[in-house]
Amino acid sequence: MEYMKLIVFALLIVFIVQRTLPARGVRQLSASEMKAILKDSSKQFVDVRTPAEYKANHIKGFQNIPLHTLAQFADTKLSKDKEIIVICQSGMRSQKACRILKKKGFTNVLNVRGGISAWS
Repeated sequence: MEYMKLIVFALLIVFIVQRTLPARGVRQLSASEMKAILKDSSKQFVDVRTPAEYKANHIKGFQNIPLHTLAQFADTKLSKDKEIIVICQSGMRSQKACRILKKKGFTNVLNVRGGISAWS
């Protein structure tokens, strides 16, 4: 019985660690690093928060593609030839969005560490 509890606990730890680690092949960008490239028209800026969150507060230049619609619209709204900078409120949803984009074949994807919360 103790052995089973140990296995369940270990699986839980692995699950949590996998969810919090950055996606493989995705660079992490600080808010200050992002400020330096915000006006670069060769990059794509994506905010994956909900439309209500985006409307309440967003960074000029970021287009809103909510996380739950990203897989559906990424191929039509984003170019695989341009670098994509992804942001959310805290960096967790954008990290998940980066994983989705990588799986869809986007190769140059950056996650804003700390999200909008780090921007202020």
